[in-house]
Amino acid sequence: MKSLRSFALNEAQSRLYPEVKAPSTKISDFFGSNVFDQKKMKAYLSKEVYGKLISAVEQGTLISQDDANHIATAMKTWAMSKGVTHYTHWFQPLTGTTAEKHDSFFEPSSEGPVENFAGSALVQQEPDASSFPNGGIRNTFEARGYTAWDPSSPAFIMESPSGKTLCIPTVFVSYTGEALDFKAPLLKAVNAIDKAAVDVCQYFDKSITKVNASLGIEQEYFLVDLALYNARPDLVMTGRALFGHMSAKGQQLEDHYFGSIPERVQAFMVDFENESLKLGIPLKTRHNEVAPMQFECAPIYEEINLAIDHNQLLMDVMEKVALRHNFKVLLHEKPYAGINGSGKHNNWSLITDTGKNLLAPGKTPKNNLMFLAFFVNTIKAVHEHADLLRASIASVSNDHRLGANEAPPAIISIFLGQQLNEVLDEIEHSRISKKIKEDNALWLGIPKIPQILLDNTDRNRTSPFAFTGNKFELRAVGSSANSSAPMTVLNAIVADQLVKFKVDVDRLIKKGEKKDIALLTVIKRYIKESKDIRFEGNGYGKEWEEEAERRGLANIKTTPKALDAYVSEKSVELFTKTNIFSKRELDARHEILLESYYKKLQIEARVYGEVANSMIIPACIAYQNTLIENAKGLKELGLNEEALSTPVEIINKLSQHLRIVKNNVDAMLEERKVTNNIEDTREKAIAYDEKVKSYFFNIRYHSDKLEQIVDDNVWPLPKLRELLFSK
Repeated sequence: MKSLRSFALNEAQSRLYPEVKAPSTKISDFFGSNVFDQKKMKAYLSKEVYGKLISAVEQGTLISQDDANHIATAMKTWAMSKGVTHYTHWFQPLTGTTAEKHDSFFEPSSEGPVENFAGSALVQQEPDASSFPNGGIRNTFEARGYTAWDPSSPAFIMESPSGKTLCIPTVFVSYTGEALDFKAPLLKAVNAIDKAAVDVCQYFDKSITKVNASLGIEQEYFLVDLALYNARPDLVMTGRALFGHMSAKGQQLEDHYFGSIPERVQAFMVDFENESLKLGIPLKTRHNEVAPMQFECAPIYEEINLAIDHNQLLMDVMEKVALRHNFKVLLHEKPYAGINGSGKHNNWSLITDTGKNLLAPGKTPKNNLMFLAFFVNTIKAVHEHADLLRASIASVSNDHRLGANEAPPAIISIFLGQQLNEVLDEIEHSRISKKIKEDNALWLGIPKIPQILLDNTDRNRTSPFAFTGNKFELRAVGSSANSSAPMTVLNAIVADQLVKFKVDVDRLIKKGEKKDIALLTVIKRYIKESKDIRFEGNGYGKEWEEEAERRGLANIKTTPKALDAYVSEKSVELFTKTNIFSKRELDARHEILLESYYKKLQIEARVYGEVANSMIIPACIAYQNTLIENAKGLKELGLNEEALSTPVEIINKLSQHLRIVKNNVDAMLEERKVTNNIEDTREKAIAYDEKVKSYFFNIRYHSDKLEQIVDDNVWPLPKLRELLFSK
């Protein structure tokens, strides 16, 4: 009888992949074809209502009920012309995935059935709030929650073989108004950074009236054949291989990185890119990543809210399209031990409505002073709230990367590059001359800053937060994460810092200082105060841990304690002042994140026990019995002790490893029972991290030793070499 592993290998090795054809040879012909974008709005809306909708998108003005009815009718007409029968409010609850409840346009009436979509249905729906993570905000018997339309992110059509659905991006809030999703706080943070940045821009350019946060998200992922995936219960249940001895060949030859893309993989890439491009996701780049069967795709930069919606949608599209190619997409941060993990690099900048990137140096002293204001305030914000930024990227899966010598460490630091470091050092130690001509309000002593930094600043992949030319790159975000969490924090802390900056500058101006002198005086002080967060060296080295400790920088390597930053007095003050979270919402979010952490470890513990007890141990005993029969046969033949020594030695090794695996599984299960009785969520999460998880290594280590001994034909789980190198 064939084993599941054997069947899976045969399936994987005989795959044919479907032919993929783009709707057109020119991407521009079909880009955004499934999006109700401005071009389609103009075609389907009256000029007056179109203007009001654009004003709502760009200025946040309210839309009347009559206008909502007009927009809903236009959306329905466009969607039905594309074959759509249902609509849904598409939202991002705190489960980490997206959610949707489909309703039909169809309605019965006394005059016969009709298709209808009212403005009220566009603006608001009522999904069950109690069944989503809410951190105690809602009781089980208090089910009501609301999704509310976000006009700034355009509606789109999701296609599947069974039909098409109009998806309307929305926020998700409780009946009492608290945010139960990722989008609502992000929109508040975006509003805060807009207002604070515009106020600072007024020092330099009165024509600037709006500042948008810009984001480009590089998405890393692994692919594995679907049959091999289904033969690995650990991958199915947890997203990562809990067992498996490292393949003899991994990434050590560095031959996969930017290598030729396998044909079957490229067919998948082209397929999901076509689907994504139809949805308006501006994918630009694809390539092999460091590890075998690891890849990356990246879009062009977009406004931050839309960029995050598109990334969430992208992950969903990738997973759906992968099934057509008999692949499974692994978005876990560390699906395989011993090789590179996956991140989601968030490239962030600030763009004015006049088209200026506030993090791009200019040619004139005035532009450079403006650049320095935003550049230094960002550094200062991260220095002040490094613990909160660390908390925003914390998760059970990202713990495998952070501090794991292959991704940005758990210590938050900023890499600027040699030239910019020298510029800041020069400003810090220079004397500000106050002898400025009346007709020239510019401080002429600002050091010259290269306008193009891409070639003048090397990259540092060991830095969690690096300046890369005209943007900051937050490299520590995990591949499966919703980028709203870290981007809400980053925009909030920079907004708060810019407000403080304006207060400090205005105070000096009121005392009689000239504006530019006041600006540079405050910038100079901030450079000195935030210097400890700047680090140019190897973030993986032990020396950096020691140096960071001397500087007073935190190094919190696991999630439960890192999450405390969300509910610290400092964070509560920040978020309530900026009106992004109430204290109640922060407490709820803290509770949700801790609960998610221990539940995922709880699942892993169960899988460790189940796979070890029902698959690995029986396979090892079966092989051991074969060896025992072999030893008996040798003995019956009258062979000496030396002839018997090999099977006996292997039998003993099997017994030793089996005993350790079984003892650790049993002890882990008992520890889990004790931990499950802890009522306090934080204490339970810490206990799962420090006690239950402590058994995982021994179970895996000795199981992997058994894998190296047991007959390959008997071993039940597809091996890592098969998962990584079956194309």
